[in-house]
Amino acid sequence: VQLQAFGGGLVQAGGFLRLSCAASRRAFSNYDMAWFRQAPGKEREFVAAISGGGSRAYYVDSVKGRFTISRDNAKSTLYLQMNTLKPEDTAVYYCAAGQYESSRNQNDYDYWGQGTLVTVSS
Repeated sequence: VQLQAFGGGLVQAGGFLRLSCAASRRAFSNYDMAWFRQAPGKEREFVAAISGGGSRAYYVDSVKGRFTISRDNAKSTLYLQMNTLKPEDTAVYYCAAGQYESSRNQNDYDYWGQGTLVTVSS
C-alpha cells in the first residue's frame, strides 16, 4: 500500500492543523494506522494509532486531549487533527500502516508515507 501524507505547514502556538494521509489500497480498513513524528535531532516517536474499523484510538501522553486520530475507510484516508499546538510539536509527521493494533513500535508498521513538516512558532 502506498501512503501520502499532507497538510503540514507553519502555525503559531495555540493554533491548529489537520494532517491527512491518503492510501492507495482498497483494503485500507484491513490495516491499523498510526502517526509518528520526528523532531530535529531526535528519534522518531509514536504519536497516535487507530484500529482498522476506527473504533479504538491510542495516544502518546503528550498529545492526549489535543490531538485526535480518525479515519474514513470509504475514502482510504487517515487524519490527525492537531489542536492547541505547541512549539515542541514541531516535527516531520509520518503516517504508517500495519497489522498490530495499538503498537507504538515503528518496526510493527510495514508501510510509510513520505512525511509532512509541521512547524509551530512560539
